[in-house]
Amino acid sequence: MSNLVLRNVIEDDLPIFFKHQQDSEANQMAAFTSKNPNDWNSFAEHWNKILTNENIIKQTIIVENTVVGHVVHFEQFGEPEVTYWIGKEYWGKGIATKALREFLKQVTIRPLYARAAKDNTGSIKVLKRCGFMISGEDSGYANARGKDVEEFILTLN
Repeated sequence: MSNLVLRNVIEDDLPIFFKHQQDSEANQMAAFTSKNPNDWNSFAEHWNKILTNENIIKQTIIVENTVVGHVVHFEQFGEPEVTYWIGKEYWGKGIATKALREFLKQVTIRPLYARAAKDNTGSIKVLKRCGFMISGEDSGYANARGKDVEEFILTLN
């Protein structure tokens, strides 16, 4: 997995992100997703808000000249938070960990928070490898699962 690069998200990345979002297993794992992962208009509207918000840091993850996902810093519940999404075909290759480590060199705000469904062991491992520690718990309605889902809140100090 040499040649991992982060760059600013551009509009041409969105159809790839949309395709990643449409994977049912990835949606189940992420849990807290859009109401309808197949609704391009809602997806495009959501990303337009992200792209036009100068307070949100959004980076595309590229490996070997291929867009494989994104990592984003934003504010949620008044706290700085990070989230990421890697296309399922790239899972298990260390890409998320390497991309998040690179991203954390740019986003130096601490404490920094992340959230993961309690059963999303892959994401929890990535976050822990990058120095995040479980600091709390929460639950909320998860569109992808159609029910409330318990999640861990993780903190990087």
